[in-house]
Amino acid sequence: MNEPVLDKLLRYVQIDTQSKDGEEKTPSTEKQFDLANLLVEELKLMGVEDAFVDEHCYVYASLPSNISPTDSKYGKVPTIGFIAHLDTAPDSSGTNVKPQVITNYQGGDIILPANPNAIIKESENPNLQKCIGQAIVTTDGTTLLGADDKAGIAAIMTTIQTLINNPDILHGDIRIAFTPDEEIGQGTKYFDMSNFNAKYAYTVDGDFPGELNKETFSADSAIITAYGRDIHPGMAKNIMVNSIRAIADVVVRTPKDMAPETTEGYEPYIHPHSLDGTVSKSTLRFLLRDFRTEGLKEQKIILEKIIEEVQLLHPKVKLDLEIIEMYRNMREELDKHPDVLDNLWEAAIRAGVEPYWSPIRGGTDGSRLTAMGLPTPNIFTGTQNLHSLTEWLSVESLNLTVKTLIELVKVWYERSK
Repeated sequence: MNEPVLDKLLRYVQIDTQSKDGEEKTPSTEKQFDLANLLVEELKLMGVEDAFVDEHCYVYASLPSNISPTDSKYGKVPTIGFIAHLDTAPDSSGTNVKPQVITNYQGGDIILPANPNAIIKESENPNLQKCIGQAIVTTDGTTLLGADDKAGIAAIMTTIQTLINNPDILHGDIRIAFTPDEEIGQGTKYFDMSNFNAKYAYTVDGDFPGELNKETFSADSAIITAYGRDIHPGMAKNIMVNSIRAIADVVVRTPKDMAPETTEGYEPYIHPHSLDGTVSKSTLRFLLRDFRTEGLKEQKIILEKIIEEVQLLHPKVKLDLEIIEMYRNMREELDKHPDVLDNLWEAAIRAGVEPYWSPIRGGTDGSRLTAMGLPTPNIFTGTQNLHSLTEWLSVESLNLTVKTLIELVKVWYERSK
C-alpha cells in the first residue's frame, strides 16, 4: 500500500461504481460494493484493523490518536473525519474506464484518443494553463474518469498511509468514511453518526487547488408527471391524449435565464435533466438550486404557474407536481464553528496553495452532514469537468490535496488547548 496517490487513483477509477437515480434501495447499484470491499481490504493491509463496510455500502474506519498520555495535548484534540464518496455520476458511463496519463502537458487542446469528438479545449479550461509541465489524467473519451470522487478517496487513503508511516506526525483520533450514492443525493441516507463519532469532518470532493468550500446550493428536486391516454394512432381522433406534447410545452416554458447553461456564481437555476415519456405517461425531472433556501419556494411557484398554463392547453392531460427536499446550504451552520474553517485555511497555506472560499454550484455530503450536526466543509481534489467525458485531473493538484490533509491534522494538534 506504500504507493503514490496516482497509482491508487488509477486503480480505483477502473472499478465501475456508477449510481442509478430513482432506485429505492441503498446502494442504488450493487457494483459500488466492489470498490467498498477493496478499500476495506487495503485499509486492513495498512493496519487499520476496524475497517468495515456495512449492508448499505458505507465504509467506516478509524486511525487512533498517537498522542502520548504525557503530552499536554493528550485528550484535547477533537476527533476529525475525512469523507469521500464511492459512486460516480449517472450522467456518463463509468464502465470500462481507460485512464491515460499525459506526463508532461505542454499546453493546447487535448484530443482524447478513442473519441475525436471529445476534446478538452484550452479555451474552455483556463486552469490547463496552470498545469504546464504537470501530469494530467484523462480518459480515452468514451467514459467519465470518475475522479469525482475517487480522487478524494485516493487522497484520504494516501494520507492515512502517510500518517501510519510517520508516527512523528502527532494527531488526534481520525475517522474515515466512504459513502455510496452521493451523486444521486442519497449519500447520507444511512450515514451512522454515532459510529462515525467525530466532532468535525471534511469532505474531499472539490475543484482546483486552493478552492475551499463552506457554502453550497440549497437543493430540491421536482417531478412533473403528465398522464394521457393511448390508443392505436389510426383511430386516435378525439380519443388519444398525448402526454408527451404536454411535457414538451412544460419544457419550453422553463425560464431560459434560469438554466445551468446561462447562470454562474450565486445565480439560481431550474434544470430539466431527465425525461421519460410515452403517450400515456411522461415524467420530467428537475433540479432546483438556489443559495437562498427561500428561493426554492419561488422556483416551486414558477413550476406551478407553468403547469397552470400547460393545463389550459391540454385540458384532458392530468399534470402532477412533486417536490422532494434534497439538501440545504451549509454556510449558516459552518459559520458557527470558525475553528473548522480557520484550521482548514491554515493547512492549505502550509501545503503551499493560495486558499480561497468559493461557493459550490452543487452539493456535497457535507451539506446534509452539517445539518445533521457534523460541521463538514469541503476540500479541493484538482478534478475538472466533472460528470463528463472530458473530465481531467492534475496529479500535482491531487498531491497538494494530500499535503493539505496532512497539514490539517497537524494544525488541529497544534491549536488544541
